[in-house]
Amino acid sequence: MEINSVNGRLSGVLVGIVLVASAAGCASAGQGRAPARQAGAAAGAPSPAVRGTVVSVTPLARMSQAQTGRYLDEADLKAPRPRAGVDVYRLVYRTVSATGRPTTASGVVALPRGTARALQAVSFAHGTHSGRRTAGSVAADGQSRIAAVYYAAAGYAGVAPDYLGLGVGPGAHPYLDAASEGEASLDMLRAARTVAVREGARLDRRVLVTGFSQGGQAAMALGRRLERGDDPYLRLGALAPVSGVYDLRRSQIPASLPGRGSLDPRVSAFNLAYATVAWNRLYRLYGTPSELFRAPYAGVVEQLFDGSHDEEEVFPRLPARLEELLTPRYVKWLERPSGALLRAIRAADGTCDWEPRAPVRLYGAAGDEQVTFANTGACVRALRRHGAVPRVVDYGPGTRHFDTLHRGLPDTLRWFQTRK
Repeated sequence: MEINSVNGRLSGVLVGIVLVASAAGCASAGQGRAPARQAGAAAGAPSPAVRGTVVSVTPLARMSQAQTGRYLDEADLKAPRPRAGVDVYRLVYRTVSATGRPTTASGVVALPRGTARALQAVSFAHGTHSGRRTAGSVAADGQSRIAAVYYAAAGYAGVAPDYLGLGVGPGAHPYLDAASEGEASLDMLRAARTVAVREGARLDRRVLVTGFSQGGQAAMALGRRLERGDDPYLRLGALAPVSGVYDLRRSQIPASLPGRGSLDPRVSAFNLAYATVAWNRLYRLYGTPSELFRAPYAGVVEQLFDGSHDEEEVFPRLPARLEELLTPRYVKWLERPSGALLRAIRAADGTCDWEPRAPVRLYGAAGDEQVTFANTGACVRALRRHGAVPRVVDYGPGTRHFDTLHRGLPDTLRWFQTRK
């Protein structure tokens, strides 16, 4: 089964992304219901002064320059060579849930050793994880831990949020929820500043932002928050997402559906099932899974995406074709979204609908088999409508999804180094 198609530990996370939800299994289902997000986002949200407060710091690794090089070699990241050893920490910090309630989240901070104590942060947002223990704050070979160490080895502060409900954060992960991705990422940066100070460093106010696949969406959401001044100190220095999912409605969903999709159907089945279950928690998209999923998958799909199963466990229990997973009515609703489904899609889309003043590069590949490159084209058009002039780096038709991550990490680093 071709899921993780790239050598090295960076490919150990699925990534990709699609869509969402349903209600009574027809186009009118879910209409008239108040989304769970609106119903729950009442009083009780912590103030900005509380958000980003550090709850705990756990040292995870203390690596010399040579040990850092070996660690990155195992991840097939051989260039550039590390400039320094790296100290890695797990952070637990205060943030808000997808419904606006106080909660905590976790993430990774990697700091270079023996270098100047004035550091610029690189925020890296990871791709899709179905299991909470795959996140970088827990897994030594987690995608986001590798990325944080990679940037720290080059002299930056590597900051990598787990998002909500992954790592050691409580609750379920609100997959493809752009708002909570951006909020958790910003609060993670606030917590990272505190930890950096404790370790004798100071973070520059200009943050370099990147992310991969689902993390491309998260990176755009974070970039917008930094650009509009949601934090009184932090600002966006440069933005460089890789293979992001920016346009579910007109790009990613059509490329995933049976009979017309150009993407890997097994990966699309995974992403669609995950998003459906996750978005149902926020938007009340169905009463029972059988309204969306065929037997026998309707009986197991919610358990598969409860956060305790990683991709290697989930994939063998899902079908190889979307036709075997989805009900016909659900497919039609995805083709013409309305009601609760449309609300969910609109909440996920739009992360490119703003004007960055900081420089932007979008990385991706025409040959991506998991996240259609049309997402990048849609993002470029949205940014240009606001007057931005993003540059696009297309790795070409022969480059697959995880290849873009392996090429994107060194390329974003080289570009960030020109922004100093």
